[in-house]
Amino acid sequence: MSAPLRIAVLTVSDRSFRGEREDRGGPAVAEAARRLLGAEVVETQVVPDEKDDIVWHLTRFADNVLVDLVLTTGGTGISERDVTPEATRSVISLELPGLPEAMRAASRAALPSAMLSRQVAGIRGKTLVVNLPGSPRGAVEGLEAIAAALPHAVAMLRGEGAEAHPAPLRA
Repeated sequence: MSAPLRIAVLTVSDRSFRGEREDRGGPAVAEAARRLLGAEVVETQVVPDEKDDIVWHLTRFADNVLVDLVLTTGGTGISERDVTPEATRSVISLELPGLPEAMRAASRAALPSAMLSRQVAGIRGKTLVVNLPGSPRGAVEGLEAIAAALPHAVAMLRGEGAEAHPAPLRA
C-alpha cells in the first residue's frame, strides 16, 4: 500500500458522551490501529447511542474527511439503545460479513457472550466501516482478529494493484 491508512475512530456511548464515564474504548482502538496497521488516526469522536448521530458521523468520515477506514466501538450489543449496526447498515452499500464473523470466532472461546455481538462491516464509497465491541479489551481483540485483512481491503478500495479491478471475464 502506498500511503498509511487514514482512519477515524467513533466511540458510541451514552455515558461517555455525557461525561459520566471516561472513553477508554476509542483511545484503545486508536492505539491498536497505530500499532497493528501503522495507521494515521485523523479524527476521534464520541457520540451517544443515537442512530442519527452515528449515521451523520459515518457519512461525514467517508464522504468529507475521506478516511480509508472508520472503526466504531460500542453499541453492538442487544440492549434497546444498541443501534450501531443499524446505523452502519443504513450508510454502507456493500456488507462484508466475514470481518465480524472472524471477530466473533476469535473471541467466543474466551467469552461465550461474544456470540451475541452484532458487529457489521461494509463499504461506503472508498471507505471501509467496521464495528468493534464496546469494551476496550474486546475492541482491541476484535481489531487484532481482522488486522491482517484490512490493508488489502483498503488497497482494493483505493484502486491499487491489479486485483483491485480485475479484467472482466470474456466468453
